[in-house]
Order: sequence, then C-alpha cells, then structure tokens
Amino acid sequence: MTDATLSSLPVSSLPRQGGLLRTILSADPPRSKALSLLLLVVLLALVATPFALPGSQPLGTAAKICIFILLAASYDLLLGYTGIVSFAHTMFFGIGGYGIAIALNKLGATWSSVFIGLVAALALSAALAFIIGLVSLRVRAIFFSMITLAVASAVLVLASQMSGITGGEDGMSFQLPPELRPAFKLGTFLDTAINGRLLAYYLVFFVALGMFLLLLRIVNSPFGRVLQAIRENEFRAEALGYRVVSYRIAASVISALAATVAGALLALWLRYNGPDTTLSFAIMIDVLLMVVIGGMGTMYGAVIGAALFVLAQSYLQVLMGSISESLAAVPLLASLTHPDRWLLWLGILFVASVYAFPGGIVGRLRKTS
Repeated sequence: MTDATLSSLPVSSLPRQGGLLRTILSADPPRSKALSLLLLVVLLALVATPFALPGSQPLGTAAKICIFILLAASYDLLLGYTGIVSFAHTMFFGIGGYGIAIALNKLGATWSSVFIGLVAALALSAALAFIIGLVSLRVRAIFFSMITLAVASAVLVLASQMSGITGGEDGMSFQLPPELRPAFKLGTFLDTAINGRLLAYYLVFFVALGMFLLLLRIVNSPFGRVLQAIRENEFRAEALGYRVVSYRIAASVISALAATVAGALLALWLRYNGPDTTLSFAIMIDVLLMVVIGGMGTMYGAVIGAALFVLAQSYLQVLMGSISESLAAVPLLASLTHPDRWLLWLGILFVASVYAFPGGIVGRLRKTS
C-alpha cells in the first residue's frame, strides 16, 4: 500500500497497533524505521540538552528548534495539507511575540499579563486570518499569495513605525514572571541548576510538543482529510458537497493560531521582541525551506527540517572556522571555507538537499524503509 493510499484512509480504518503511542500520534506513525529513529533522537536530544550540554548556546539552540518545529508544522498545515501558499505566516508569528511583549511591558511581569497578551494575540490573529481568507481565498492562488505578502509587509512597516506601542525598530525588552527568571532557583538535579531559565525552556518544549501533537491530530481528522482532498482536486471536493472556501478559511485560522503561539514562545524565551525577530520576510523564507526540505504534507517533515535548519544556522559557521584553519596551507580552499561565507555554503547545502530529496527527507526515508 502506498503512502498516498494510506493517507486517504480514515483514521478508524488504520491497523490498531502500538496502543497508547498510536493514540498520541493520531494513528499516523512515521512508517519508517529510519524516520522513527531520527525523530526519537531529536526528541531525546531536546529533552536532555539542558543536562547533557551545559551552556547558553546549546540551550538556546534547542529552544529555537522547538519553536521553529511548531512554526514549520503550522505552515505545513497550509502549504502541505491544503495547498495554500501564504507569505503572511510570519505576521501571525509576530503578533504572538508582540502580544506577550506589550502585555508584560505595559501590565507588569505577571502570569496574568502573559495570559492577557496571549489571548489578545490569538484573537487578533484569528480575526485577521479570517478576514484575509474571506476576502482573498476566492481568488486564484497566485493572487492570494500576493495579497498575503502585501498585508505582511504593511504590518511590518506599522510595527517598525509605531514606536509608542511596539518599540519601533528597536523592539521591546521586558521582564518575565519571577518563576521564569534566571535568579529563580529550585535546587540542582544531575549537577544542573534548576532555575527559571530551565523552567522557561521546558515551558517552551512542552507547549511546542503539545501544539505539534494537536496539529498532527487535526490533519488526521476528517477535517484534515477534506483539506487533503481539496489540495488534490478542489473541483471534485466541491462537487462532493464540501464548501472549499470555508475549509480553507478554517485551515488558515488554525494555522495562524499555532503560529501565534510559536511567536509568544519565542518572545518568552528571548525576553525581547522586535520586527527583525518575528516579522522579517527572511524568517518566512526559512520556514518555507524547513517545510520543503523536511517534506511537505507530513508534519514529521517540520521536525526534521526545523532541526536541521536551526542546527546549520547555529553551528555551520563554527564548523567552517575549524575547517578553514585546518586548510590554512591551501589559501584558495581556506578562503572558500572562511566563516564569513557560511551563508553561501548554507545555501549550497540546502539546494543540494532539495535536489537529492525532491519529496523531502521524510518522503525519501519512507520510500527506502
């Protein structure tokens, strides 16, 4: 049975094996031993990083991976499962960040401020996603993409200029609730201090994990099956009685809400939010690459793509510095591998990966296992 055939079956018709694990994964297992192992490695690495790799950089990288897994998964709901190409996804990411930043900055560093900021950001994102979808999802795909790009650009300009509310181009720094501050200490475990920073990391980890599993459940529900049917042939889906525009709007709203939560988590982790942090178009390109490299329409591709991309961003420059030093006797090679050229090599690596895995890494692993 092919992946395409399997994905078209209702959840209830899939073999009931694995019990609790299959329930957690919404009856959508990786279906590949290599992929299962790779996902397990990512999960265990994220859980153990605070204890196995001391220091701020490994912890920051792990937190960023968690956040971008959620962001990439939310975008895959649009691109991979519904076939919608939107360039406004980072707008909702930024709304989440600004919701937390403004609330904590204006209302004080309390959990009630976090709650108010998150609820306000979710409400605004849902309203914007609904309005954009209602106005533009009836037009052809390319025009919808252009509309989302225009709206996202307008929001970026507004955030950069409304310095009294958003902090302008400088962004906003703020204090976290006392329990998430580094000075807050609960003791030690495995020679690692249990402080507010560690609690903040596990808050990011568990919220991102919970949201990812929720998205996995959504795409494997009857609603998710309809989205895939619309992606494959919207005219047939409409002929069967499904209101295509309504389903697309619902998918846009759900995706926007998940992206908003990801933005809120990033703001809590960084204790800062600004235009370049969450609203930059470069982030949109990064998320698109994560989804494409990992594998569109798989959800698990978001995990693999985000982990690889963030690791490359964080450590490729360091690795190239070591390589350049070892090739000092060969001036040309040393120059080509200079750390300042890490973006060039990052681009080459991802172009090569897209060429080698046209269906994404997850798609290739499922075919070869």
